[in-house]
Amino acid sequence: MEQIVTFPSGQVKYLYDHAFSDIWNLYPDRDLVLLTDSNVFELHSALFANRKTIVLNAGEESKSLTVVASVISQLLAMEATRSTILIGVGGGVITDITGFVASIYMRGITFGFVPTTILGMTDAAIGGKNGVNIDEVFKNIAGTIQQPAFILYDTSLLQTLPLKEWSNGFAEVIKYACLFDAPLFEELQQHDLNYYMTDSKALSSLIIRCAGWKNKVVAADEHEKGDRKLLNFGHTAAHAIENLYHIHHGEAVAIGMVIAATLSEQVTGLDPKTTGTLKEMLTRYGLPTEMAIDAPEAMKLLKMDKKRKQNTIDYILLKAPGTAVIMPLPFDLIEKVITQCSQ
Repeated sequence: MEQIVTFPSGQVKYLYDHAFSDIWNLYPDRDLVLLTDSNVFELHSALFANRKTIVLNAGEESKSLTVVASVISQLLAMEATRSTILIGVGGGVITDITGFVASIYMRGITFGFVPTTILGMTDAAIGGKNGVNIDEVFKNIAGTIQQPAFILYDTSLLQTLPLKEWSNGFAEVIKYACLFDAPLFEELQQHDLNYYMTDSKALSSLIIRCAGWKNKVVAADEHEKGDRKLLNFGHTAAHAIENLYHIHHGEAVAIGMVIAATLSEQVTGLDPKTTGTLKEMLTRYGLPTEMAIDAPEAMKLLKMDKKRKQNTIDYILLKAPGTAVIMPLPFDLIEKVITQCSQ
């Protein structure tokens, strides 16, 4: 299945249910350079044989300006020109770096993605946000919004994905259900990870469904002036938790969604039963719902969030599954609920 989605900054070709080898047919007369990490390179070494490839150390630590400079130096050594196409093969870290490097190398070259994780396929590779961290604390503080030319989906690459990374990605799937898709919220309650891991049709349908939601939001608000902020559901607290405790992104988002749902009970009148259902769902998909959090330390990071407005921050809250709102919340209320959820 192929789909072209138009954004204000350009079009993206979505190549669902394709094989990795199809990328060589997309641009038969162009110079292609692959960018991946050490884990993907080791697990799928045959895919990179006799191909121009840059391999980075796996992990969030590679999302730095130092690594960006190294990638640019390697592109220069490969004599990459403005007609070269840079293709990121990996998870969110790799797609972030690929998009950022391609956006600034020779003032911009074409790039595409082959995501290899559930998180990448449903969220991280989509939307045009590309960036790196500064000082390992300020996440994605240096970046661009530039759309890839294509995103190719080869779900066979998920066969080597560790179970924890399946759970990590399903935090984003559950996010979409909470925000936009009450029927999906119900569907996820009826299944578990094993169902999607073993049913390729169900998995493909789920990926396309989630990608569709993100595309719809981003196409209407590419630069996050309005409704794109909804996609930060669970992420506001999660970024602080992730930085403080170095847990997986999906784990932090799961806890962040519980915090957001608890805030919603107090602010929008969300039924506490919905929060309970959300917790049960997160547990079903192998995700945490609570942890001990140093609330004052978390607030120090929250107050540096890009969404801050003086003494408030735009927070994403639920009214019900499938219905979300953006509301400015005072920091003292957020700290109170973080403390409540960490006990």
